[in-house]
Amino acid sequence: MTNIRTTSIAARGFSARVATVLGTAALLAAPALRTLDAQQIRTAPPPVRATQPPVAGALAALGSPPNPKVAVSWDRFYDHAGLMEIGRRLAAAHPGFIKMGSIGKSTEGRDMFLLTVTNFSVGDADKKPAMWIDGNIHANEIQGAEFSLYTAWYLAEMADRVPAVDSLLRNYTLYIVPSINPDGRDHYIHQPNNASSPRTGLAPRDTDGDGRVDEDGLDDLNGDGHITQMRRRNPNGRFRVSPEDPRLLVPVLPGEKGEYDLLGAEGFDNDGDGVVNEDGPGVYDPNRNWPWRWAPQYVQGGADRYPGSLVETRNIMDFVIAHPNIAGAQSYHNSGGMLLRGPGVPQDEYRPQDVQVFDQLGRVGEEVLPGYRYMIVWKDLYTVWGGELDWFYGARGILTFSNELWTPFLYFYREERGGGGGFGGGNPQNRQYQTTESRFNRLLLMGEAMVEWTEVDHPQYGKVEVGGTKKNFGRVEPGFMLQSDGHRNMMFTLYQTSQMPLVEVDSVTTRALGNGLTEVTAVVVNRRVAPTHTQQDLENRITRPNLITLAGGRVISGFTIDNPLNGDATEQKVNPASIRVPNIPGQGIVRVKWIVQGNGPFTVTADSQKGGVSTLRSR
Repeated sequence: MTNIRTTSIAARGFSARVATVLGTAALLAAPALRTLDAQQIRTAPPPVRATQPPVAGALAALGSPPNPKVAVSWDRFYDHAGLMEIGRRLAAAHPGFIKMGSIGKSTEGRDMFLLTVTNFSVGDADKKPAMWIDGNIHANEIQGAEFSLYTAWYLAEMADRVPAVDSLLRNYTLYIVPSINPDGRDHYIHQPNNASSPRTGLAPRDTDGDGRVDEDGLDDLNGDGHITQMRRRNPNGRFRVSPEDPRLLVPVLPGEKGEYDLLGAEGFDNDGDGVVNEDGPGVYDPNRNWPWRWAPQYVQGGADRYPGSLVETRNIMDFVIAHPNIAGAQSYHNSGGMLLRGPGVPQDEYRPQDVQVFDQLGRVGEEVLPGYRYMIVWKDLYTVWGGELDWFYGARGILTFSNELWTPFLYFYREERGGGGGFGGGNPQNRQYQTTESRFNRLLLMGEAMVEWTEVDHPQYGKVEVGGTKKNFGRVEPGFMLQSDGHRNMMFTLYQTSQMPLVEVDSVTTRALGNGLTEVTAVVVNRRVAPTHTQQDLENRITRPNLITLAGGRVISGFTIDNPLNGDATEQKVNPASIRVPNIPGQGIVRVKWIVQGNGPFTVTADSQKGGVSTLRSR
């Protein structure tokens, strides 16, 4: 018989390693989603400029759009308003591929804006298999927002230019929330901070139990916009000036005389309790607040009051639960160069069938991202109770990675031996005064990452010197390396997207049985690595079964074919027109058949919440 295909999800012609995505969001009808009105969008400052004509005689480099509709400088970090302005311009320039919305408000009322990225002219965005991408859950881990937004930009600008991008956008949807901690992000960018502050959001908390909230945070003693270190002269101190670079301190060896004590980050005792910097903003950890293997504060620091106590956590949960088509997820953190999967604690365990999928994806990630390692959170890093990626997998059955962005390997593209991390000064036993970071600062940044030591009067400590590294060094990429690392991380995330389940009705055949009856047989395939249901999903019945439905005649009986060689089949006696298939494995095949009264034509539809919808008609 002749097959006439009317598939809403194309399953072929996609070279997975070429496509790449970094984040998107959707204007959807789900209760958790709101559209941003024009006034809200207009309030953002313009961080991007209109596209200029290309210089005559220029040759576009591969991997970059030759003449983008939206020109963005990817060598800097944008505040929340700047991120939103880029998102607005992308949605306006590429209405067929990007829609902008919001999944809710943050603690301080900022929109957690969402970009939905797909080819909106093909199929329903919310019925295509989807990838969730977010960044910046920790306020100081900022580059994940740029990497997420870069993904949306790259896909939209390369659409209709690169066939692999077109295939990805036909088949899949990406929901991208660049910053899921917009309050903390703006505090990090606009207030004096160091590389590790603030990690939290800005819901007020009384950390030191004195009845006041956030009253004793960091203080910028020298007014330079950075929180660096305080040091005080002490002939019996544990540090001395490095002979290689007077801006550096190195630990003294046993028997040597010191010059300085390090007193910690810049700050005063603002509340008069004898402790410096003990009650800054927030202090809870947004990545310890999720209702999967959550533990209270005395077990897991930063857990906050109860699972899901933070509005940002609840906004994400509501959206993800309302979108069962989300099959994969990526949450960008920093730093260390890791491709992390759960579980976060040894008391939890991922199902072996799912681990095989994680392992296959992780091995590709190590190839795409030199210097990055595929790791398990609790086993290779530390224990995390109530983490986001474990909620995505445990509660929703979603294959989730968390990339720890930036690795010291990228300083000189080699694994460093000896030395220490940061400007504190290397290993005193081998006299390696110049750490990797300080050499990089000297040789590639002209010393820009270092604040010179200056003397200030401290009300508690007396005369101290203030200096050290700026907040935007050590955990984030320098500007000239930002787009490169962003592109590679995006490509891994897009590879994962391309290997999420994708169902296709491969063939429909008919055989006349006589007396007006016809046997209709359909073959449904999933050629991707991931199954339509993870084992976690199957065991906990998170997502409904796949439905393979016949239309075009009165169905007498329906069967799942167990063995096509000997004809063994299992009959579904209730509602036989719609065969319920619990799972279609990765790179797997399912065969079904019906006995139908009628001669056709017949239409077979495979409907998988995480694997999309495909239709094929025969006549």
